[in-house]
Amino acid sequence: MKNITECGFKETDTEKLGFDPFEKIGKEWMLVTAGNESALNTMTASWGFTGVMWGQPCAVTVIRPQRYTKEFIDKSGYFTLSFFDESYRQALALCGRVSGRDTDKISQAKLTPVSVGESSAFEQASLVLYCRKLYAGQLQPSAFIDKSLIDANYSAGDFHTAYIGQIVKAYTRG
Repeated sequence: MKNITECGFKETDTEKLGFDPFEKIGKEWMLVTAGNESALNTMTASWGFTGVMWGQPCAVTVIRPQRYTKEFIDKSGYFTLSFFDESYRQALALCGRVSGRDTDKISQAKLTPVSVGESSAFEQASLVLYCRKLYAGQLQPSAFIDKSLIDANYSAGDFHTAYIGQIVKAYTRG
């Protein structure tokens, strides 16, 4: 597996990213990835956010307990968030619909994994955030102030685990 910088990516100062998280995460989606060249998995996400936590640039992603990617993030100290241009919309849709537990969805999506520190991302991405896991905690039904969110989003009781990761490095196409 190639290293991310061998694929034309350039490390970028996180303070100069200047992207709209509502657009990038909520509308364009992202791939959440953990693992290395011996074993990795990815999933599409459209929920999450970026900002400052504990005085550090951070990203938050949430994963339901049944998702295969959760096993990889739980085992790892790092994960990546990869963002793509619109031409990869079908690949991201496939990665959100198909489980890596059952099939090689990365190959089916025609994505090429690249090494990023202790994790992996994809050569086709336009932006990659390399995150060091700082916190993981399952959302608790008793903590919801607006209980209608439980009925609307958790009818199966499969509450997300929230992962807060320090954005250690950011890479953009060079």
